[in-house]
Amino acid sequence: MSYTTLLWEVDDDGIATLTLHRPDALNAFTLTMARELEQVFLDDARDDSVKAVIVTGSGRAFCAGMDLSAGGNVFGLDESLEPTPNELRDNLTEPPYQDTVRDTGGRVTLAIHALPKPVIAAINGPAVGIGATMTLAMDLRLASTNARVGFVFGRLGIVPEACSSWFLPRIVGIQTALEWVYSADILSAEAAYEGRLLRSLHEPDDLLPAAYELARSFVVDRSPVALGLAKQLLYRNSAVADPLEAHLSDSLAMFYTSIGDGKEGVAAFLEKRTPAFAGRASALPVVFSEG
Repeated sequence: MSYTTLLWEVDDDGIATLTLHRPDALNAFTLTMARELEQVFLDDARDDSVKAVIVTGSGRAFCAGMDLSAGGNVFGLDESLEPTPNELRDNLTEPPYQDTVRDTGGRVTLAIHALPKPVIAAINGPAVGIGATMTLAMDLRLASTNARVGFVFGRLGIVPEACSSWFLPRIVGIQTALEWVYSADILSAEAAYEGRLLRSLHEPDDLLPAAYELARSFVVDRSPVALGLAKQLLYRNSAVADPLEAHLSDSLAMFYTSIGDGKEGVAAFLEKRTPAFAGRASALPVVFSEG
């Protein structure tokens, strides 16, 4: 598909580059960008030719946050409604709740999180508001020394969105998450790195090459099924109440990979050759119980 706010390219190794592309507006987030990002991660990125996704920004910014110049409710919400928690849960994907009550940033991060492939943020400049919180659903965050990160919602009288109340404390810890949200300060790249939000810092010209090198190290000569299941296991089982729950899903994942790509992996190891894995991320075995 073609997009109006994004650029999408896939190289020969299956590494996709997703570029937020509103450079004249510092890649500010709009409702159109929200819909397009959700579409990319629910559709384009799920094609089996795509092995990993790198997300970056066009020009000197990653994403300057929500574009506040739009008329009406800038978040696209229907102010005539008075939704309750139960109503929203029971009608999450139905109108009017789907499009005019649900947080658009959360729809994007849920789509990112559900992708069974590595997603790497290459934060090339300012990442503020949704520009910061959308990266939390990505598996790793690399940043330029020019980057700035801000969870500035308190300055606008609103709350952190995009499921960041789930992601941020898991990444940096509850104390740091609360401090950053309470203060609503703009953090330097160094402060974000010291706070464990960022994996690594890079000179501006070195950022994307480092992200590509990392992505290739994850996916070249690797099983897409093993990668996809590993991502699901680590995210889900880190939040379960008892290690037995992890054992149940681990057991099924080991069972199905051992009779699938695992056979090829073992044969390639014994024969001292490069494996040719046939598994597809679009056909992962079910290893978690429903409900």
